[in-house]
Amino acid sequence: MNIPPHASSNKLAQTHSLPSLAHRSNVSDMPTQSLSIIRITSRQLHSHSYTGADISNKNIPAPTKDSLTWIHLIGITDNEQLHQLLQTFNIHELAMEDILSRKQRPKIENYGHYLFVAARVFAYKKQKLQYNQIYIIIGQNYIITFQFEPLGLLEVIREYIQYNYSEIYNKGIDFLAYSLLDRIVDDYFVTVDEFDNRVEGLDKQLFSNKNKNLLVSIHQLKRDAINLRRTLSPIRDIVGRIVHNEFPLFTKDIHVYLLDVYDHTQQLMETLDSARDTVMGMMDVHLSYQSNHLNEQMRMLTVFTIIVMPLNVLTGIYGMNFDNMPELHWHYSYYVVLSLMATLIISLLTYFYRKHWL
Repeated sequence: MNIPPHASSNKLAQTHSLPSLAHRSNVSDMPTQSLSIIRITSRQLHSHSYTGADISNKNIPAPTKDSLTWIHLIGITDNEQLHQLLQTFNIHELAMEDILSRKQRPKIENYGHYLFVAARVFAYKKQKLQYNQIYIIIGQNYIITFQFEPLGLLEVIREYIQYNYSEIYNKGIDFLAYSLLDRIVDDYFVTVDEFDNRVEGLDKQLFSNKNKNLLVSIHQLKRDAINLRRTLSPIRDIVGRIVHNEFPLFTKDIHVYLLDVYDHTQQLMETLDSARDTVMGMMDVHLSYQSNHLNEQMRMLTVFTIIVMPLNVLTGIYGMNFDNMPELHWHYSYYVVLSLMATLIISLLTYFYRKHWL
């Protein structure tokens, strides 16, 4: 698909910043394995998508000085196929190995003629927090991104580029790299917001006995907070290293944008720290509530035991088989003993009620 210059008069034409806090696109119709290419020149945008057997290095253009190229790969898990697709870019073996890993800690590495960024995003699926890896290779005039499965995460960037490609071209490849990093960080706001909603929902159940797995749910939220923060911390370090001029590929003009991304990571971490403290407090409150509930049950059992003890004494005394017990032969002895028992019960109940044990 080629978009000429006049196409920028559409709905996003005058957009000067990327849409933030956007939800992911629907992935139900997306192929599990695909190759997407966007090539931007000063006058045109070329966009192509390939699936199945069409995913080949023959369809991947070589980077040129007068264009910016974004290559997006989804579902490439075969080592040989990956090497074939990237042979034009001279990617290091260690970077290739990292790309095929599903458990890579967020990091940024400088390989000389390109930067390699490993990132991770989270989303709640089937009531469980799950993560997906995203890898980014940033060259002088090209960017290559990798996902193991369709996430619907970067579609908003593609749409933005289609109607603002002139701005992207003028600002350079580092602005496109910033846009991808910003999109990854912004996605955390959606996940953290859902995490906060789960915390609030669970907080309302603290003093209810309806949820029998409340402690398990609280512990799971605690683990979610730890996993989110453990990932956000190195992402913040990645952005911080770029801002501190460790990588010449990013110009100073882009640093002001990256500072905004850095602030977002800091805000997310502060939110997670607060939420984690809330979850820890919920666990303490829940355990205290359960302890108090158990104490109340023990108190009721104690009251019942104290009431029954004198009755057991009476029945034990008059249950003995001695001949010399005159009151056993008295006509009203049975009724007297029952009355005494009733008096003891009423007296003890009154006493415990005044002591607020009942």
